[in-house]
Amino acid sequence: MAGHRIFTTSFASIYPHYVTKVERKGRSEEELTTVITWLTGYDGQGVRRTLEEGVDLETFFARAPAMNPDASLITGSICGHRVEDIEDPLMQRIRYLDKLVDELARGKKMTSILRGG
Repeated sequence: MAGHRIFTTSFASIYPHYVTKVERKGRSEEELTTVITWLTGYDGQGVRRTLEEGVDLETFFARAPAMNPDASLITGSICGHRVEDIEDPLMQRIRYLDKLVDELARGKKMTSILRGG
């Protein structure tokens, strides 16, 4: 999937959709930030900075301070694809985030979303 257009999409353009999705289901933006920071190693300020800078998803994940080693525990389908079977590392990271946001919106407990962390 090299060169997929999602790679050049800005994180700031996708983030409001994540917020809307989780808030519509009674979750908070703070919980969304918790999920993002767990996966990427950014702190809340780092997430905000990437939003302000308008970085694309490729840059967002490339600059991630420390991808969580437990991310490999994220399994299941997103957009018709099993996240654990996605071969492109960047696409897999993007889909990991999508999967976590879906779990948050579905009302899963935070401990389960963060894989017991």
